[in-house]
Amino acid sequence: MEVRRVLIVDDEAAFTSLVKLNLEKTGRFTVCEVNNPTKALVAAREFKPDITLLDVIMPGQDGGQVLAELRAAEFVDLPVIFLTATLTQRGLHERDDQIDGVPFIAKPVEPKKLINRINEVLANS
Repeated sequence: MEVRRVLIVDDEAAFTSLVKLNLEKTGRFTVCEVNNPTKALVAAREFKPDITLLDVIMPGQDGGQVLAELRAAEFVDLPVIFLTATLTQRGLHERDDQIDGVPFIAKPVEPKKLINRINEVLANS
């Protein structure tokens, strides 16, 4: 079984630690946590992720800005899933699949749902 590399960029350290714990305990993922969005590109270059989980709302840089920076570098085809707690503020609902063409999952994140979404995105990339 191939172990997939997941980069998670979110300013909430408790959240990233919980996601890391839940993903790594499956034995199918290795996770790198970044809690400062301005360090995402450096982390991506060092870690070489198979997929990135990006919080939408973060101080300094939002998820869209981080994604643009990754895409402008060597990560043009890197699969990304946005994480957001702001569904109702943006007029989005669980039945919606994407934000600006990027798949997303709502916070709080259910581990099984997140794993299924990661597997689905990786299978389609």
